[in-house]
Amino acid sequence: MTIRVMLVDDQVLLRTGFRMVLAAQPDMEVVAEAGDGVEALQVLRTTAVDVVLMDVRMPKLDGVEATRRICSEPEPPKVLILTTFDLDEYAFSGLKAGASGFMLKDVPPGDLLTAIRSVHSGDAVVAPSTTRRLLDRFAPMLPSAGQQPQHKELERLTDREREVMVLVAQGLSNGEIAARLVLSEATVKTHVGRILTKLGLRDRVQVVVLAYETGLVRAGGHG
Repeated sequence: MTIRVMLVDDQVLLRTGFRMVLAAQPDMEVVAEAGDGVEALQVLRTTAVDVVLMDVRMPKLDGVEATRRICSEPEPPKVLILTTFDLDEYAFSGLKAGASGFMLKDVPPGDLLTAIRSVHSGDAVVAPSTTRRLLDRFAPMLPSAGQQPQHKELERLTDREREVMVLVAQGLSNGEIAARLVLSEATVKTHVGRILTKLGLRDRVQVVVLAYETGLVRAGGHG
């Protein structure tokens, strides 16, 4: 199955470089390009896309707002935020807007291809531990646990699912969670799937964001 990719960046040279890398892959095709968020939204109305590589700093409509609008649509493509700095406030905003992860613009080609395939298969590109560092840095932008009541949907989780959610938010992989809780990796994967379904979340990155927002996990600490 070919992964249909859209490139959104106001730098033509950068789009050209990404297009050359993707064109060499038998399982990927660049089906659309756009130079800003407004153009991206227009193109997506008529073009079927699986994964959007989204720059954040663009004229007319930035990548964060474009991501928010894309992700609010029914059955949207997955969005990968492209950022210049590892701990960029734009990456934080992009994750909150619904992106499945973020990549640095100078990412090695092999890592970019892996990221696109991972997002397409439903996984979060960014390691939860990286997301955790990002959220730790921008925690002042989040409500404190005292200000924000527990997300009512969290009440739907079983004790075990809540336990798994905290460990996901702390950056542990399924294998590490399995070892910590003395469960099989398949069981952990099932728990994670149920958490995503019950809370209406797209992927593990969204789990981490919600865990911070609700105070289930606190910045710089644990749940």
